[in-house]
Formats: sequence, C-alpha cells, structure tokens
Amino acid sequence: MDIEKRKWEIMFDETKLRERINELGEQIKFDYIDKNLLIISLLKGSFIFCADLVRCIDIKTLRVNFMTTSSYGDAEESSGKVKVQADITLSDISDYDVLIVDDIADTANTMVHVVNHISKKNPKSLKTCVLLDKPSRREVEFVPDYCGFEIEDKFVVGYGFDFQDRYRNVPYIFNVTEELK
Repeated sequence: MDIEKRKWEIMFDETKLRERINELGEQIKFDYIDKNLLIISLLKGSFIFCADLVRCIDIKTLRVNFMTTSSYGDAEESSGKVKVQADITLSDISDYDVLIVDDIADTANTMVHVVNHISKKNPKSLKTCVLLDKPSRREVEFVPDYCGFEIEDKFVVGYGFDFQDRYRNVPYIFNVTEELK
C-alpha cells in the first residue's frame, strides 16, 4: 500500500488528543497519588503518547522505563507472536505500582504477553493504559484499565503509530482510506 496515494481521514486532531491525554493524566494522578508509580512504555509505538501522558501526571516519585516488543514487523496486522526484544532495566520492581502504557490494544496479544511477563517480576500492582482500543479485533480476553479512545477496526497512522516505521511524527491520528482519484 502506498499511503501517499490514499486519502487521510483525521480521526483525532492535536486538540482532541491533548484534551483526552490531560484527562487520563489527571485520573492516573488521582489513582496513584500516594503510590510508587512505575510507568513502562512499550516501544516504539507508545513513545509519543507516553511522553505526553507522563507530563500530565504530577507525581514527584513517578519513574519511567521501557520495553521493546514486536509482533507486527512491517505488516499492517499483528503476526500474533509476541517477542520481548528489550526488557525493562530495573531488576527489582516489587516496591512499585506498575502501569504499562501502549499505543493500541488491537488483538491484545502484546499487552497480555507483557502483563504476564511483568507479573512474574512481582510488582505491588499492575494496570494497563492504551491510547486506542480496538475491541472488535480481540484474539484474547483483555480490557485496558485506562483508555483514551475506543475505535472501530481501522488502520491508523500518526502520533506514534507508524506505517513501515514512518509517519510517527505526524501530530494527529489518521485513518488511511481509499485511493485518491
């Protein structure tokens, strides 16, 4: 697919994203205000969302760490096989309340795999946050604890979401639709 020859339908503009992320940040701050919060951002897709989100969570003890997982490669759909390419760098997270942040819950295979993986490290608590939730595509049972927007089954790009590792820097989320005439 050549997305340059297709129509881009903006789903969430910069204002809508900022408003919703501020709301999520306030809710997370309220829920974790007296806790030792560790946010684990799943790379690469969530890095922009996570950066904006943590700036909205006014907790002085908040820590951020990263994991890299893979299930897509250059494809538009998940292969269903999740690999942890780079684990978190903290060896002991037993004193932390952990929030895993990802860009999207689609099939939810990645998030369920990561939740199981992090659970084995014995955090005090473990919750999940996604910017986009696409429940119609679920292959495993999963409901995020925090969700920015629920969407239909559409291919999304921008604001961290990529197409062949490009377009992550677009400041809004768009859907790639039919070919231009």
